Amino acid sequence: MKNRPCLELVDVRKVAAAAEAEAITHGWSVTIAICDDGGNLLFLERMDNAPPMSASVAPEKARTCVMARRPSKVYEDMINKGRFAALKMPVVPLEGGEMIVVDGYCIGAIGVSGALGGEDTLVARAGVAAIGAVWTL
Repeated sequence: MKNRPCLELVDVRKVAAAAEAEAITHGWSVTIAICDDGGNLLFLERMDNAPPMSASVAPEKARTCVMARRPSKVYEDMINKGRFAALKMPVVPLEGGEMIVVDGYCIGAIGVSGALGGEDTLVARAGVAAIGAVWTL
């Protein structure tokens, strides 16, 4: 039997706080969602003035990452390159979802929505870095 790391509530709070701080630094109003390695929502925060739809999109970006073990941008890039069949996949093909990887294991993910794609990613990565994790396997 293998032992593997997992997200604890204290980790989730650190990730969320760092992501929120990054968004505030840039003046971006976003929604931040964090899920565990099964795609179950652990945290959701919609900042003041974040678009209402971002509260639905952010958790799906996070879920996309853990289910596919890839950043959500991978699917956006597929579609932008003409692979429209990716639209039928059960993922949200929008940049802003990043895995939370520790010791080579995807232990969860963060999804950010409400700013531009690259800005959402910057916020997500700041959150991941706050616990010493990385966003790639």
